[in-house]
Amino acid sequence: CGSGNFLYVTLEHLKRLEGEVLDQLHALGESQSRLGLEGETVTLQQLRGIELNERAAALAELVLWIGFLQWHIRTFGNASVAEPVVHDYGNIDHRDAVLAYDGVVPMRDAAGAVVTRWDGVSFKVHPVTGEQVPDEAAQVPQWTYVNPRQAVWPAADFIVGNPPFIGNKRMRDALGDGYVQALRGVWTDMPESADFVMYWWQRAADCVRFGLTRRFGLITTNSLTQTFNRRVVDRALAEVGAGGEAGQAVALMLPNTQKSGAGLPRPVAGKLSLVFAIPDHPWVDSSDGAAVRIAMTVGQRSSTNASGRLLYAVEEQVRDDGEANVKLIEQAGLIHANLDLRINTSGLTELVANRGVAFTGMYPLGQGFVLLPQDASKASAGNDEADVLKPFVTARDLTQQNRHAFVIDFWPREEHVVRRDYPALYQWVLTRVKPERDLNPVEERRRNWWLFTRPIPPLRNALSSLRCYIAVPRTAKFFSFQFVSPRTVPDTSVVAIASDDSFHLGVLSSQPHLVWARETGGTLEDRPRYQHKLTFNSFPFPSDDTGLTPALTDRIRQLAEQLDAHRKARQAAHEGVTLTGMYNVLDKLRSGEALTAKDKLIHEQGLVSVLRTLHDDLDTAVLDAYGWGDLRVALADHTPAGAEARAGAVETLLERLVALNAKRAAEEAAGTVRWLRPEFQLRQRGGDQASIETGDEEAEAAHAAAPVAAVAPVAKRPWPTGLPEQIKAVADVLTHTPAAQGLADLEARFTARGRWRERLPVILDTLEALGRARRDAAGWRAA
Repeated sequence: CGSGNFLYVTLEHLKRLEGEVLDQLHALGESQSRLGLEGETVTLQQLRGIELNERAAALAELVLWIGFLQWHIRTFGNASVAEPVVHDYGNIDHRDAVLAYDGVVPMRDAAGAVVTRWDGVSFKVHPVTGEQVPDEAAQVPQWTYVNPRQAVWPAADFIVGNPPFIGNKRMRDALGDGYVQALRGVWTDMPESADFVMYWWQRAADCVRFGLTRRFGLITTNSLTQTFNRRVVDRALAEVGAGGEAGQAVALMLPNTQKSGAGLPRPVAGKLSLVFAIPDHPWVDSSDGAAVRIAMTVGQRSSTNASGRLLYAVEEQVRDDGEANVKLIEQAGLIHANLDLRINTSGLTELVANRGVAFTGMYPLGQGFVLLPQDASKASAGNDEADVLKPFVTARDLTQQNRHAFVIDFWPREEHVVRRDYPALYQWVLTRVKPERDLNPVEERRRNWWLFTRPIPPLRNALSSLRCYIAVPRTAKFFSFQFVSPRTVPDTSVVAIASDDSFHLGVLSSQPHLVWARETGGTLEDRPRYQHKLTFNSFPFPSDDTGLTPALTDRIRQLAEQLDAHRKARQAAHEGVTLTGMYNVLDKLRSGEALTAKDKLIHEQGLVSVLRTLHDDLDTAVLDAYGWGDLRVALADHTPAGAEARAGAVETLLERLVALNAKRAAEEAAGTVRWLRPEFQLRQRGGDQASIETGDEEAEAAHAAAPVAAVAPVAKRPWPTGLPEQIKAVADVLTHTPAAQGLADLEARFTARGRWRERLPVILDTLEALGRARRDAAGWRAA
């Protein structure tokens, strides 16, 4: 370490690190003396950084010198301080760490006018409602970045940093449209759904993978484990070979090589391993004192999958200054992309059987759409408006007190129809939604201001024939699945599962699925997050191959209906009873913790001991449906004394579910699909399917509209004999064919005898489930 270079890619928290820097320098000095390394020198020339804020860059340089001098004096005394005391090494580069450019010029539209947008902070009083609405006169210019390119980092042996925490949906507001366009234009392999911090993470990981850096260690938000960020981690942990990609990556990472590329080394991209991680830790942001949750990751290059140290926070005590004392426990093993040792969710397969059933809810984008009961009478004319004034449910409505809100849902009506048929509701939206939507940077949102921005036709279609559907909060302390009316519009904070089968409700509410959901999903701050693409779509339901019988199916249905009815009855009888309150008390009952006076009241009003027996019986029935009754006792023991046995049972349960997922995927590839809603799903095979949710609607729309480049036609080929080869052959045809392919078109691409054509639909379904193919009105295309 005495001759290593360190790169701080962001230094906004450097004052906090000053003491740690001093301790590290002191330890380095002592180790040099013990090992006889006096010839090696530790100086500030080895500490380099990049900081966008000019004042912060100067302060960081000064703080480094203060820390260095304090260490030097403490170690060698005052007499050893050489003059000049402070040197201008230029340790901290004042520039952007991920985007380089030659300058900025005003962005102009097709007519040559400067493009502006609302500044996002200026409001005025609406003359009708008296409420604050955006001030359209407060416009700021948008900028075009000249010659944008990926920023180059100084060569370093170690990279450490705390990059900015900006979510992908806030990037345009925080950084500007021009910056985000330039950034995504040059980081072409970065998913547009990824948070800003992942640009630092990917660059640091590439430096390590290509042998330019020994290790990196970054502090990020704990959303690192969520699907939209985990894709970046998954890709980095996958082994990549040498070739053009290696040369290009090195050219982008090394100084002075972007223009010519001459003399570049041809390294092999090694295996990246996570050797240290804390998936969830409290953090107080020094800029505004906000409490957030972070993840810490350390990566190094290795020839094989290297074991790492994974630390979990098991106890947190908040101090008077807002910081927290955290007790951590440590485990060792292979750290996966979800920052867990037990299950590698990147290896799971989204099952064809589950597709088109679970959806994230709708996004009104405008509070004027949402009406509380007292507002509904003001907005409504009292006529035939029930078809557009619908119940609306958010995650908080499910877990806390239900507001019994309504939402104005005009989809798919044209504006003139809405104005003619629903004039009172039209005026309500005109005065309360349109002022904000008029200033939205997305043209489609401005043009269709009276409609939701995420109407999700496939979800509406999936709910149309149901007597009810299952709703669950996307983010909550407890995942509580419940039936809601089919007319109810789910908010984007809710996952809607289009099934009215109590059997599905029972399985989803049982321990096998709840454990699965917590382990495969991400977190938001300190709360679990239900991510249906990863959690529901990959979950293998019990079936006849696991021991499910008609009697067990009926038993699970009965218990699920009793559970749903019991919770709703207790909430209806006692206004103060919430699901969160009931399950907090249930947790204490299971662990043997003493109940407070408030807990005892909730226990009495919510009949929580009855709730416990319902869950215990449901868990037993579902475990029997899987044939895993041997895990029942350990899974049911939530006491401290049973913690070790329960942890072992959870790990065994996850291993079995992962194996069952793989088995089901293989069955589907061979033609056997255990559909959740057979009649509906089979009918939808020729229609629209739910698109992969990226969290960025504009990116999805742009991707869907992007033209397919013309390439040479694919020659006719023999039909392979093995199933993996058959899947690959169909994928290759779609990839190399510009036009959409129907079944007849694909059949014409191969030569073979027998009934091989019958397998094509299942192979196409498998490719779609894997994200390798998509279907539109014209046929099948590569995704």
